[in-house]
Amino acid sequence: MTADLVRRLRELGQTVATAESLTAGMVAAELTSVPGSSAVLRGGLIVYATELKAQLAGVDRQLLAEHGAVHPDVAAQLAQGARERCGATWGLGLTGVAGPDPQDGIAPGTVYVAVAGPPGVEVRRLGLSGDRQDIRTGSVAAVLELLRECLR
Repeated sequence: MTADLVRRLRELGQTVATAESLTAGMVAAELTSVPGSSAVLRGGLIVYATELKAQLAGVDRQLLAEHGAVHPDVAAQLAQGARERCGATWGLGLTGVAGPDPQDGIAPGTVYVAVAGPPGVEVRRLGLSGDRQDIRTGSVAAVLELLRECLR
């Protein structure tokens, strides 16, 4: 539950920031649905366009050129970029294909979520099903669950 996650971050005196591609701000919106979230959410980057992943979040341009936007290292660098650029304890990064069509040969539902924090970076590959909204909602739930795990 998001309220429990916000409460835990507040107890720890820690903050979070996002760099979102396919979710386009849904993670930040989910966090801010909780009263008191202003104590923990520093901000977020919506980096839907590939070039903004490099310009705003600091993702390596060579990585993007070689592997495209949907790659585990891109998710990791998005999370690190959010953390560094927003001055947060934790950074969350999400990239993937929401569909309905494949992107650069990558199937809809292929998503990478990442959390960057004091212990390092954790990346998880998701294979989600359903329509575009299901994939985006599942991505939000997955990155928040990964953050919960990192806080334990």
